[in-house]
Amino acid sequence: MGDSAGGNIAYQVGLAEVESLLPFTIRGILQQPFFGGVQRSGSELRLVNDSIVPLCVCDLAWELALPIGVDRDHEYCNPTVGGGSKAVVLIGSLGWKVMVTGWDGDPLYDRQVELAKMLEAKGVRVVAHFGHHVVEIIEPCKAKIPFSVIKRTFGS
Repeated sequence: MGDSAGGNIAYQVGLAEVESLLPFTIRGILQQPFFGGVQRSGSELRLVNDSIVPLCVCDLAWELALPIGVDRDHEYCNPTVGGGSKAVVLIGSLGWKVMVTGWDGDPLYDRQVELAKMLEAKGVRVVAHFGHHVVEIIEPCKAKIPFSVIKRTFGS
């Protein structure tokens, strides 16, 4: 499980380690995963000055995090580029279940929806739940919502 940038990390580790995790069945949670891309999404353009994840902060984070000389269409930033990683097909064939969450008021929302659709198209069992980016941190009283969805999806 990973939240925001941690959702991206959890995704990347799952892809990199899929073969070493056999024969285990993995259930993963990508809570509002932090992804981007060169072409701006509708939610990025609409919410360019978001108070929590403004686009200028996203751009700077990617500039600092990505390998030198690559753009935001690198696989670490844009998991859907080129149709996604070949490892996703293996994950789908293994029956792994992945929960992807997001929120329509979040600049990252369209990326999260694109990821969920790409995973489903490659045969991964996806549970999509769209709420609010880091709501459990900003408004702890609302933390029960994402956690109850996780519990219903994956059991106690």
